[in-house]
Amino acid sequence: SFVKPKEKVTDYRTQHSGVRAKDIWSNKAVDFADAQKAVYELLRNRILVGHSLQHDLTALLLSHPHRDIRDVAKYRPLRERTTTKGNPSLKRMAAEVLAKDIQQGEHDSVEDARAAMLLYRKVAREWEVQLRPPR
Repeated sequence: SFVKPKEKVTDYRTQHSGVRAKDIWSNKAVDFADAQKAVYELLRNRILVGHSLQHDLTALLLSHPHRDIRDVAKYRPLRERTTTKGNPSLKRMAAEVLAKDIQQGEHDSVEDARAAMLLYRKVAREWEVQLRPPR
């Protein structure tokens, strides 16, 4: 779903976002508060997996317990599998860790989510073991 913005949009950055004016001003677009509530309910008591998740949470004016976040951009063992210093882009991580070429053309959030989940699943076992409290 698309969300109706609360403020005036001056640049949709369609090439990067995949969003057009007709998307967010259509009758199918939901109000920000409704979207925020739906995402909150969806995430409550769940593990959140993604790439650079703080940007998404900030845009939605939401927080999530740190213990329940699996941000593949911040997980060192994954970052170390790339040739980038710091936080590698999802595109680079997918190419270098998964041998997958993503983000060709307009942005596709489903493709990004799938790539982030594949990255997580590649290291999930060791990641979850590291998070367990010591016995």
